[in-house]
Amino acid sequence: MASPELLQTLGNKYSAEILEATDEPISAQDLSDELEIPIATCYRRIDELTEHDLLELHDNILSDDRRRIKVYRRNVDEVRVDFDDGLTINVEERSEVTNKLDEAWRTLSDR
Repeated sequence: MASPELLQTLGNKYSAEILEATDEPISAQDLSDELEIPIATCYRRIDELTEHDLLELHDNILSDDRRRIKVYRRNVDEVRVDFDDGLTINVEERSEVTNKLDEAWRTLSDR
């Protein structure tokens, strides 16, 4: 996962803000509104972050008007970049316990 492309994705405008805002599942539209990001740019950043496994499609929820809405959540708790001995990027993924609790909650809320 440590690559110049990952570093470029992290350095893109809004990427860090999106990762920070997706500790809990949130839709692209809500991200766009909350962070004041144009929706097209928001979707591009979501695609880039998802491509590098930093963000995931968490669920498809049903809105009040009965439409399916994709919600996203970050896959990582921490990203460290080090240049001491060449480029090193360390990504700490969300804990397995956190993921299992989220999955259990999602299953219960579907009932």
